[in-house]
Amino acid sequence: MGTALLTDHYELTMLEAALHSGAAHRRAVFEVFARHLPHGRRYGVVAGTGRLLDAIERFRFGPEELSFLRDNGIVDETTLRYLASYRFGGNVWGYAEGDLYFPGSPILVVEGTFAETVVLETVTLSVLNHDCAIASAASRMVTAAGGRPIIEMGSRRTHEVAAVAAARAAYIAGFASTSNLRARFSYGVPSGGTAAHAFTLVHDSERQAFMSQLESLGPGTTLLVDTFDVPRAVRTAIEVAGPSLGAVRIDSGDLGATAVTVREQLDSLGAVNTRIILTGDLDEYSIAGLAVAPVDGYGVGTSLVTGSGAPTAALVYKLVARSDTPLAGLADSTAADDGSLRPVAKRSVGKPGRGGRKWAVRHRTDAGEALTERITLVPPDPSPADRVLLRELIREGKIVGREPLSAARARHQAVLAELPAHALQLSRGYPAIPTVFDPDDRETS
Repeated sequence: MGTALLTDHYELTMLEAALHSGAAHRRAVFEVFARHLPHGRRYGVVAGTGRLLDAIERFRFGPEELSFLRDNGIVDETTLRYLASYRFGGNVWGYAEGDLYFPGSPILVVEGTFAETVVLETVTLSVLNHDCAIASAASRMVTAAGGRPIIEMGSRRTHEVAAVAAARAAYIAGFASTSNLRARFSYGVPSGGTAAHAFTLVHDSERQAFMSQLESLGPGTTLLVDTFDVPRAVRTAIEVAGPSLGAVRIDSGDLGATAVTVREQLDSLGAVNTRIILTGDLDEYSIAGLAVAPVDGYGVGTSLVTGSGAPTAALVYKLVARSDTPLAGLADSTAADDGSLRPVAKRSVGKPGRGGRKWAVRHRTDAGEALTERITLVPPDPSPADRVLLRELIREGKIVGREPLSAARARHQAVLAELPAHALQLSRGYPAIPTVFDPDDRETS
């Protein structure tokens, strides 16, 4: 399915007007960044880049889309002719998936003509705002879990397409697996699952339900033990499965206290290696509160797919530089594009911008600890310990920056290790490292 209509109406009305004024063919640079991190969080996580590359590749206006635009009078014939042959032919740089960002970090830089770049705004923000929000929440949950695995199980709490994207983003941030089969089919995210309370209720007894599950899935399965009475269910589970039962799952009640009594009961029954999995409205704070409980893993749903209170990353897509003349050969003009770009930025109250095409480096100590996010208006000259953040993703319309999901997952673990220790605290605070903008004396307009 094409992605061209995953856009706001005004992207195309801007395009129409710009085609008539000639501004459509001016070189333009757009930048994606966040003015702040939500809820006093200390870092954000970049996710969705791979999905965005797929979306840009499929951003096409076919006969059906063009007929829709024509029949509804959305744009004129000049614009329709432009859209009929639309292919993004510009350049895109971005922070790698799994990396961290901070206020002002230019996590995506899109360069091309104004016409070909402006129409990508909505789909770009749709993908990145969702996936970065989910990954940022997931990262905090993984940190709170302290090495205990977490399964993503929020599909039934969000839109069916968003559920797949959430599973992908959570896996980048360190979740062990997902309940969503489409996420496994599309992205290779490991999946898992056993049974719900309905499975127990459809059988004549809890014992019969457990026996049926064991016969199909083997003793390594996870039995859900809180449908009726937890102690009785645990006893029945070990009676039918033996002490080699893989795990029991608790989905309700005082999870911490119940886990303690279940652990004691399992041990007394000889099931010392049977794991305890907790689910049921967990978030990073409740997971942290269970740190001392005898728990082996968690399942998280609602709080994960809603960003744990921050359902959007609050990213924006802003024009930061443009040429004064159209690119040669794209529009009638007496002046040729000399290659220079004028920094531009809006001065709206509460929403100021910083003009100019930007580069970014994470300044680090010799030991590799992050100190600052340094943003410059010229290509950086990093020290040996510094890390250049923007990578080439698209070159002249060709995707060059695809990578396996495993690379993003491994990267996230590595970049978290760069942060100072206080950055992993769950309490509200300032960004883990400051963003430093190198001064520049050029005017913006």
